[in-house]
Order: sequence, then structure tokens, then C-alpha cells
Amino acid sequence: MEIMKVAEMFERYLTGVGNAHCREQSNARSERVDGRIQGVKTIGRGYRKFENFRSVILFFRGDLNLYPQHSR
Repeated sequence: MEIMKVAEMFERYLTGVGNAHCREQSNARSERVDGRIQGVKTIGRGYRKFENFRSVILFFRGDLNLYPQHSR
């Protein structure tokens, strides 16, 4: 019965949900970074070497400045 499955799920995760609510902390930042990496993975299918794939992730998601400041 579906209601029982939902009730069991609430029971399993009640402590974790309560902790997250009381501590007012979330993993939103890590989820956002993971989502961005997943997006690059989708675009980057076909990289033959892991090093190339890693370079693309660092370039697009590593907050690198494409136009570095010139020192004077």
C-alpha cells in the first residue's frame, strides 16, 4: 500500500529532517557545484582522457578569470 511506503519513508528520515531544520544548515552549495559538474559531464561526453575532462571542469566551473589583469 502506497500510504504505508510514505509513512515508512517519513519514519526513516525523520531524524535527519529534524536536524536539518533545527540547525538551519543545508548542502545547497555542494548540490549546486555537483549540478554544474554534471552539466559539464553532459556536454563533455567523448573526452578521451580524464585530464582533459578535469581541465574543462576547472576552466568552466573553477571561477577562473578568462581575462587576467596585466601587472604594471
